Amino acid sequence: MAASTARPTVAVVFGGRSSEHGVSCVTAGGVLGAIDRDTWDVVAVGITREGRWTPVSSDPAQWRIIDGRMPEVLATDEAVVTPRAAGSGQWTVVTDAGQTRDFAHVDVVFPLLHGPWGEDGTIQGALELTDTRYVGSGVLASAAGMDKVFMKTVFRGAGLPVTPDVVVTPTVGVSEQREQIEALGLPVFVKPARAGSSMGISKVSDWAALDAAVADAQKHDPKVLIEAAVVGREIETAVLATPDGLLTSPAGEIITGGDHDFYDFEAKYLDEAAVTLLCPTELEPAVAATVADYARRAFRAIDAESLARVDVFVTDTGDVVVNEINTMPGFTPTSMYPRMAAAAGISYPALVETLLTVALERPVGLR
Repeated sequence: MAASTARPTVAVVFGGRSSEHGVSCVTAGGVLGAIDRDTWDVVAVGITREGRWTPVSSDPAQWRIIDGRMPEVLATDEAVVTPRAAGSGQWTVVTDAGQTRDFAHVDVVFPLLHGPWGEDGTIQGALELTDTRYVGSGVLASAAGMDKVFMKTVFRGAGLPVTPDVVVTPTVGVSEQREQIEALGLPVFVKPARAGSSMGISKVSDWAALDAAVADAQKHDPKVLIEAAVVGREIETAVLATPDGLLTSPAGEIITGGDHDFYDFEAKYLDEAAVTLLCPTELEPAVAATVADYARRAFRAIDAESLARVDVFVTDTGDVVVNEINTMPGFTPTSMYPRMAAAAGISYPALVETLLTVALERPVGLR
């Protein structure tokens, strides 16, 4: 019997309910444009801001930033339904009128959701329930990587240096912890504990602005992290799990200028002229070795899989402080992860191919 020539099918899933919906769509556009359509059959599933899964165009041109506006997944009269039994692989579409049709037999999912309800282990858990293979970290690593409070707890346990912080929750607010917060010294950064893309982050240089900064962060997450500022260079490293082992890229650096006091959302996605992205950047050999070592240790500390971007600060004295890990980094045209991979000799299409190939071969069930 002749061998089957059928191509595996990848479902690219993006959008979602978080405040990073638009960023996720732009990331998906980049990935959709990089997948080799001669090797893979591709279907695209968009999740609206309200949480409805719907079939959408797999044309990357549909998911670009145009005139400063982020793309968005809009609801249709069709909903995508994932398999109802483990190992089935059959995804279906149900119309509002109740009609059902086959959508695709999905072999692997590329979940490009950013933020809560996606990057935080939730979609990973849903895929695990049906033995569906996917790109990226598993449930626990995704959840730990998303929640900066638990992420830092894990890093401290692994002996990695992190910034001092105070956590504000709905039950333990600023007023109860004012002394501990002010002990951090000014300035501080106030950020949602479970958000990304610099959403809701403020730099506070006057304690009178603290309450407003916390309130702004709580628009994205009721749990807020207040961190001591670190004076230093913002350095990033791409980590990629390959069949030959864990690879770390040359370090990249973010230099923010213009009206941006730090690398905020507008600087990341809407004001490219104000940001310089250096990749590779120059570091002393010993410092570069430490940055790469910390990136690998951070990856392993949370039991990450497939890929991650590890962000650190390098101070004037050469000390390295770990800022965070991102288990599903952006793949937009301005994102650092694909740039750093390119500096390591891995083109964008080759990077996507590696991620899909490794994911397709990963075992299902408990690993």
